[in-house]
Amino acid sequence: MNYLVTGANGGMGRAICRALTDAGHRVWGIDRAVSEEDIAWQCFRADVTDMGALEAMTETIRQEAGQLDGIVHAAGVYDLDSLVEIPEERFLRDFDVNLFGIYRVNRVFLPLLAPGGRIVMISSELGPLRPLPFTGIYAITKGAVEKYAYSLRMELQVLDHPVIVIRPGAVDTGMLPASQQCLDRFCEETKLYRVSAERFRNIVGRVEAKRVPPEKVAEKVRKTLETKKPRMTYSLNRSPLLRLFNLLPDRAQLKIIRKVIT
Repeated sequence: MNYLVTGANGGMGRAICRALTDAGHRVWGIDRAVSEEDIAWQCFRADVTDMGALEAMTETIRQEAGQLDGIVHAAGVYDLDSLVEIPEERFLRDFDVNLFGIYRVNRVFLPLLAPGGRIVMISSELGPLRPLPFTGIYAITKGAVEKYAYSLRMELQVLDHPVIVIRPGAVDTGMLPASQQCLDRFCEETKLYRVSAERFRNIVGRVEAKRVPPEKVAEKVRKTLETKKPRMTYSLNRSPLLRLFNLLPDRAQLKIIRKVIT
């Protein structure tokens, strides 16, 4: 089988590429940075925000593979900030990568997808949940991915292409140190939420304390691509704290958050 994986040089993307090639599949990867290490898959230097670069890849893959049996969306950025202080360029960038990047890849590579070929999107456990404060931009983009995936599933069923969403909790990749840097920067730069930011830092630490290795997500992706009848969504390492919190009425959630961070 032939698969395309975005974010192929990231911690999760590399684990997915490795799991698929170890299982005997052929993999093409996309990433802004390409590793110099010897790898068992072919990785293209391309950005999911660059439609021209993506279009240039299609002919190469068409010539080498003929068609694709699945597309796996692992590219993404994680961001933390307040919704009234985050710079516009970062706000737009987060959507450009997390949502519009998925749209671009699907639009460009769908003609190469074989009958029954699948599209797998890595979302987040936050996608279907109420956002916590200062995670809003990330949660909004992932919530949009969830809506996009559901709508795409409705349409592509007519073309016999299943669309699957995987919602992992904290995964031990380079994204977690990056999120810590975002949080540190926010705590230093915010002018509106000095006390709240410091208290929120402790909440994030508790939520992200239980992490799973990226190989767990990769194995879930592999099984999703290989199983005869995949489910529409899969969850992995969900936070019990977030799950319980989201069972509360909205007004109760607001009161609790205000009490905790003020």
